[in-house]
Amino acid sequence: MLLIRKQAFARCGLMGNPSDGYHGRTLALVVRDFRAEVTLYEWDQIEVVFSRHDQTRFHAIDELVRDVRLHGYYGGIRLVKATIKKFVDYCRRQGYSLHGENFSVRYDSTVPRQVGLAGSSAIIVATLRCLMEFYGIEIPRQVQPSLVLSVETEELGIAAGLQDRVVQTYEGLVYMDFAQQRMQQIGGFSCGVYEPLDPGLLPPLYVAYSTDVGEPTEVTHNSLRARYNAGETAVVEAMARFADLTVEARGALEAGDAAHLGRLIDANFDLRRSICPLPPGQVRMVECARAAGATAKFAGSGGAIIGTFADEATFARLQAELGRIGCRVIRPRVMA
Repeated sequence: MLLIRKQAFARCGLMGNPSDGYHGRTLALVVRDFRAEVTLYEWDQIEVVFSRHDQTRFHAIDELVRDVRLHGYYGGIRLVKATIKKFVDYCRRQGYSLHGENFSVRYDSTVPRQVGLAGSSAIIVATLRCLMEFYGIEIPRQVQPSLVLSVETEELGIAAGLQDRVVQTYEGLVYMDFAQQRMQQIGGFSCGVYEPLDPGLLPPLYVAYSTDVGEPTEVTHNSLRARYNAGETAVVEAMARFADLTVEARGALEAGDAAHLGRLIDANFDLRRSICPLPPGQVRMVECARAAGATAKFAGSGGAIIGTFADEATFARLQAELGRIGCRVIRPRVMA
């Protein structure tokens, strides 16, 4: 019996977010400490199996409320079903013939939920990888992130940008350019320019996260999108500046200038704070990290942060200070 198992990893935005949805540029990296895994095998029917994240029984009403807060009303099963639907749509548009064999598919994930580490898109990327292998269809790598994004934006109505899906498809460390003049139409999708960089260029990094302060990323993105579309000057100018910071950050990485990169990381957060009302709990994480001597910015749009640190003493202070407010601190594994 054919059995396929694929993974996709959590990600952190190192620089430029949230400009990926606004014709900007970003740098992002995968965090191999957390992953979504999808298993697909031949079956007599098409079956999408509930996972431990799709609970329907609870010991108490408060447990149900907590589950909805962390996983939404449908867990990850909606992501798997929507991916299958968009995959079939894509194949039919491209004239690909799909064989008639059926399958059972299930998912699991260790990515902390709703803290901005891209757990939802990881499930979609892993599902797409399984489908491509099962049907023997190779979708161009540059197109895959746009297809993944369409699952969320078109099928599920989730506001998002390409950054997460790009780095989860390419893995490692990726520089992305979404400027309008650089976007290309490929296979019916709009695709940016994506350049893998050597993860060995990265200075010591930490990632900290808390499951107590996260919220769905669409809460932040929906408000920002409306203001950008309305032409609000501060937002439009900030998106251009995020893109410029990313170019500078790439230069700092290639020059081995960790101090300058750290200053840019701080500047990215400060710029974001200037245009968005940010949840106090998440701001406190950044302030605690800076007080410990590290740099800090949001890793996405939830309750996770990323930054640089100078030495082991600083990392120990990070663990102590952030631990006091209920955060876990790790050194992310970017390379296999």
